[in-house]
Amino acid sequence: MQQETPSTDSVAMAPLGDETIAELLARRARTSPDPIYCTFQGERISVGMLDRRVNQVAALLKSEGLQKGDRVAVMLPSHPDHLYLLFALARLGMVRVPINVHLVGAPLAHLLDELAPQAIVADIAFRANLEELSGTLPRILWRNGTDAAFDRFATCEEDDAPPRVNTDEIIALSPSSGTTGAPKGVLKSDRQLRAGPMAILRLTEAGPGDTFLFWEALHHGSGVAVAIAALMGGFQLAMLERFSASGFWDDVRRHGATHIHYLGSVLPMLLKQPQRPDDRAHGVRIAWGGGCSADVWHAFAERFGVSMREGYGLSELITFVTANIDGPAGSIGKPLSYYEISLLADDGSPVEPGDKGEIAIRALEPGLGFLGYFRNPQADAAARRGELFLSGDLAHRDADGNLFYAGRKKDMLRRRGINIAAWDVESVIAQHDAVAEVALVGVPSELGEDELKLFVRVREGASLTPADLIGWCSGKLAYFQVPRYVEFIDAFPKTPTQRIQKKELSRSVAGIWDAEAAGFRAARH
Repeated sequence: MQQETPSTDSVAMAPLGDETIAELLARRARTSPDPIYCTFQGERISVGMLDRRVNQVAALLKSEGLQKGDRVAVMLPSHPDHLYLLFALARLGMVRVPINVHLVGAPLAHLLDELAPQAIVADIAFRANLEELSGTLPRILWRNGTDAAFDRFATCEEDDAPPRVNTDEIIALSPSSGTTGAPKGVLKSDRQLRAGPMAILRLTEAGPGDTFLFWEALHHGSGVAVAIAALMGGFQLAMLERFSASGFWDDVRRHGATHIHYLGSVLPMLLKQPQRPDDRAHGVRIAWGGGCSADVWHAFAERFGVSMREGYGLSELITFVTANIDGPAGSIGKPLSYYEISLLADDGSPVEPGDKGEIAIRALEPGLGFLGYFRNPQADAAARRGELFLSGDLAHRDADGNLFYAGRKKDMLRRRGINIAAWDVESVIAQHDAVAEVALVGVPSELGEDELKLFVRVREGASLTPADLIGWCSGKLAYFQVPRYVEFIDAFPKTPTQRIQKKELSRSVAGIWDAEAAGFRAARH
């Protein structure tokens, strides 16, 4: 029987080198300080200006007693201040802990407890979300308020004595959702945080003179990678406060964007906008990202007149480990030359050619493999098989070596471009007095990702309606975590060890209570 073997056909990548993120910024500021790095609300921020403000933020952090190796949680909106802090932490060798600004309640508390930051830099807009948490919080440097400590960076002298940061030192903990448990912190080195941007440059072929419409949240790994790629590749960022489907193409035209990034449901949302005579009247050459089906690929390229570029990446490694530059529509492409990809059956053996298998990844470049989870050796071991990282995702490979994504094995969902751990949602809803047991699954969304369907077994003698439950949890979960569908169930199918068998739960939503149809809209915190 013939078995699928790792493909030797890969996308060639340039050597990564040992220049750190901090050294990259310092070199660019020294040799070419004048080009514009980023625009935001009319402000034009040059590379030299970026470097000066980063040094000022670094000086502020040191004046607050923080030092190399300290974990610093970041809870800031999309704003240049977030960029300054990102690069300042890298320059000082501090460990950045990005926090999704929409998290509230138990999921937020768990993440802070799990990743144990020594300090938090947070916008005043999120003060209530933090202060309502029980337990002792680390020191908080507030931004954007009266006497806010972070705002003082503009008056600081530039720090001119940063510590030496090695390219393989850990400088970030990236929250990732596991297969069955709570979110974990993925260890990220300076080298890894530069490899993802290198992959973006390879996929997009961007360079000086290009402009990226920069709508990505900086608590998301792709946003950070784009910010670093702009320094590496010399292209410009047109930073937005938030993504707007209705205003997207107007933003593109206003900023002269040449490249647009998509995640998951972004393209279907843009396709659902009313057609306009000027749909092709823009300067975008390339739309790039992940999660685009062949049908959406063709429809988007035809309507808007752009070239499509697709890749596949994951939090535990880098932004993209594959790239589809000129392959078939719907394919995630071929492995970057940094990696080798195998497709494995459940027993760990290679699948037959053309069959679906779990994506297992081996790093070919030193330092670019899975570095582990923060203080979680059990999860660490479960994710590895020798030199392979087991992704929990499925794919098949065609005769030409092109990979096609085929879904997830993990108990993790993806909605509105955001990964959601079922555990996060279930653990909150299980706290409701009337809930005995609960399970969250993904069901197909018209936007091409997951909608959330919640199964609930109500406690004996208790009374509960779907509307009451969703109303109760809306203030305790981020808007993207609030389930859309709710189905009550008398008993859950279970394994002999009493684990709920989610694969046995119906994904049908016909006749099921629908929060959107009922007029519920989760608030953004």
